[in-house]
Amino acid sequence: MSIPADLKYTKSHEWVKVEADGTVSVGITHHAQDLLGDMVFVENPAVGRKLNAGEECAVVESVKAASDVYAPLAGEVVAANDEVESSPEKINQDAYGAWMFKIRPASPADVNALLDAAAYEAHVASEAH
Repeated sequence: MSIPADLKYTKSHEWVKVEADGTVSVGITHHAQDLLGDMVFVENPAVGRKLNAGEECAVVESVKAASDVYAPLAGEVVAANDEVESSPEKINQDAYGAWMFKIRPASPADVNALLDAAAYEAHVASEAH
């Protein structure tokens, strides 16, 4: 299973990448897309929307199921990736390259509270049992 060490993760299977400008890109993990199967629909949060950590803010649908995507941190949505909305299969092709939306965190230090790759891998392993 692919779990890049330079990203942070949530227990609800979102990944977070801190960008050079201080925003964070958010997507769903390889594990999540693998469980869901072929993506057919993505709905991102609107730019300008204020999110609370853990809030349902986006939806991904596959041929198997629909799943909510949760905000990994509190902050404001500053970008939404139209490309994954028009071509949801990009998430299946490269889960860590296909970001869904970007947030300007209310508190940048909140990123530090998210799971690192090792902790996320242990979380996924614990779910499998």
